[in-house]
Amino acid sequence: QVQLVESGGGSVQSGGSLRLSCGAPESVYMVYSVAWYRQIAGEQRDFVASINLDGRATYGDFVQGRFTASKDNAKNMAWLDMTNLRPDDTAVYTCTSALAPSYFEYSQRHETHIWGRGTQVTVSS
Repeated sequence: QVQLVESGGGSVQSGGSLRLSCGAPESVYMVYSVAWYRQIAGEQRDFVASINLDGRATYGDFVQGRFTASKDNAKNMAWLDMTNLRPDDTAVYTCTSALAPSYFEYSQRHETHIWGRGTQVTVSS
């Protein structure tokens, strides 16, 4: 079963930066898109950012130019660079990916959607 590997969470002070990474095994044939969501305990999950195969990224309204998503298709890796972090950015950030694990799935235009386990981001004032 394909799993996403996440890293990069941690604790920073307000105004600081963090880089989240999200990777699928290099054996995966095609990663179509990667997205990040965040969830504060007791609240709904919010969309943070996504990046597609062509490198086009979209962001949640609250990002306001502070985050940048990037992707390396050859390595099946994606990153979310977060700058000017604020205390209200504190949450569990989880990546998700739409991918084709093998050429067969790709040829069938079948997408598999998987989620990472999440990583905690804590921003102190």
